[in-house]
Amino acid sequence: MTASARDLALATPPGRDRYVDLLRVASLGTVIGGHWLMAAVSSDGIGNLLALVPALQVLTWGLQVMPVFFFVGGFSHALSYRSLARRSETSVYAAFLRARLQRLLRPTLVFVLVWAAAALAVQLAGHGGGRLTGAALRLVTQPLWFIGIYLAMVAFTPPLLKLHERHGWAAFAALAGAAALVDVLRFACGVPYVEFLNFALVWLAVHQLGFLRADGRIRRPAALAAAGLAGAVLLVAFGPYPLSMVGMPGEKVSNMAPPTLALLAHGVWLVGAVQLLARPAARLLARPRVWRGVVAANGVAMTAFLWHLTAMLGVYGAQLALGMDLPAPAGSAWWAQVPVRILAAAALTAVFVTLFRRFEAPAAPRTGTAGGAAGPVAALGITLCLLGILGLSMTGLGGLLDGHSATLIAFPVTAPVAIGMALAGALLVERSAPARSVRLGS
Repeated sequence: MTASARDLALATPPGRDRYVDLLRVASLGTVIGGHWLMAAVSSDGIGNLLALVPALQVLTWGLQVMPVFFFVGGFSHALSYRSLARRSETSVYAAFLRARLQRLLRPTLVFVLVWAAAALAVQLAGHGGGRLTGAALRLVTQPLWFIGIYLAMVAFTPPLLKLHERHGWAAFAALAGAAALVDVLRFACGVPYVEFLNFALVWLAVHQLGFLRADGRIRRPAALAAAGLAGAVLLVAFGPYPLSMVGMPGEKVSNMAPPTLALLAHGVWLVGAVQLLARPAARLLARPRVWRGVVAANGVAMTAFLWHLTAMLGVYGAQLALGMDLPAPAGSAWWAQVPVRILAAAALTAVFVTLFRRFEAPAAPRTGTAGGAAGPVAALGITLCLLGILGLSMTGLGGLLDGHSATLIAFPVTAPVAIGMALAGALLVERSAPARSVRLGS
């Protein structure tokens, strides 16, 4: 029987860092709200509000909070891996992967399979070529890039945690310096394809800051925030970096795809800023009602993230089905509908959460034996998951029948192949788990 949010809140260990749980929920919630606001849907397709109103791009300096989520991930991964290592279980790496991923992969794969079946049905019926339908089938999988990157962070936690324990801030500085070098080679030297290294270097540097927080080594958050903000401002003002901290359609340079040094500086300032709020937030989270709300939200946060774009598309689809006009994006009529659309999208997301939240619940521990190959099998599994989910975020689901492909690390991949890799990888991770593996807290 699944414990209620009240039961889990009452059972919270006294030493748990509740602020981390709040940051996890708040960062995902901010991303969801930003996506709902940015989507500019019309009868011609789906656009981006920030591209239509460039002056709003400055808002991304506060609303692009994925660095906070990855920072929290680093904190949680450090505590979990150390906890498991202290118990001296066989194949620590395999057990760590399963413990960290069981609440991530199951809801993700259910989302992928449900949407793949729906997309296949639409295309078999001959309705997949419309502007709105085609755009929706491409859009709905795009947020999966975040899950692919998160998988990479989990996979690299053991070696990077050892690097942190040996070198501390110098390990972060090495990753940040490598990211800066990549940008120099990209923009000043014109080295082809080198920019893709920053998909790893930038996000792993932010993740490394989470290790530093776990050890209490972020002692001057105001200085960190000021340095990050000043760096981001200077890079955007005098460098080749755009103002927006999210990707814009048609832009020559994006701060997100692939990540840039400017985005890393942005992440550093956000980490410093949220650290400044830790003490007042801790006092707020000591209130039982507030903490119960955070616990309840954490239990469904990934499900809500996966399905929030589906909900938004459902709201627009309902408007069309009812014969309602879609006002021109960014016009006065469009802005007047924003509060209603967001409330409707939130309500529909709640419906999806009700339907699919059970897949986010922790899986039962394995009772079999893993054998000596558990670590390599787990590594292969997470690699396949990572490549499959990243590939699907790039291909979308609009070309299931016509072989549409996208380039993933110099190799073409189709949506069916990406789905197959993700499923096979999840199975390998599951089978690699050692006997009597335990669920780890964050």
